[in-house]
Amino acid sequence: MQWPEPRSFDVDLATGLMAGTGSHYQKRLGDLAGLYADTRAFEALAASRGDEVVYEVTDHRPNANAGDLITGVTRMSAGKVGDEFFMTRGHIHANVDRPELYFGLKGHGLMLMEAPDGETRTVEIRANTMCYVPPRWIHRSVNLGASDFVMLFCYPADSGQDYAIIERSNGMRTRIVDDGKGGWQSAPNPAWRARTHAEIDALLASHTEMEQAR
Repeated sequence: MQWPEPRSFDVDLATGLMAGTGSHYQKRLGDLAGLYADTRAFEALAASRGDEVVYEVTDHRPNANAGDLITGVTRMSAGKVGDEFFMTRGHIHANVDRPELYFGLKGHGLMLMEAPDGETRTVEIRANTMCYVPPRWIHRSVNLGASDFVMLFCYPADSGQDYAIIERSNGMRTRIVDDGKGGWQSAPNPAWRARTHAEIDALLASHTEMEQAR
């Protein structure tokens, strides 16, 4: 039998990258149209800084089999669009019964989470903070600090990502904004559209269908 080969990876906190991985992708400001509430502020910022990398991910993806793990590092730049802090697109796992674990390495940020019925949670993350995202929660990272926010993450290899669930509801129910006092606060998203009972049932049923197909 050919046993899977153990691996080790070095994380450079200065760059926020994990060396030796097979996957590296970047999201630039210009890629994130429609993510922020203040459209005019976004367009003005994108006109001058559209090529700036807002966040990037380096990860190790050994396979897509249940029972294995994808591990990696996310680096997020500091900044705001209007009064809204830089953030990732966010997602729910396509196999909704899969959790994710985050571990803060550098900087100050938070994990914004939303259940399918609209219930929300926030967890602040600094260096050495561990954040557990349970199954079935939509989640996105937000950089609250004045410097890079770097986290290690780990999730089941067969999780998959569904980014469109946020777009279909016109964003997440809560936005994270500057409170004007050097901190942050949660603000309601007036454009948010609640999911119907049928949509929630279909989302949860998709997990059962995926398991039955295995």
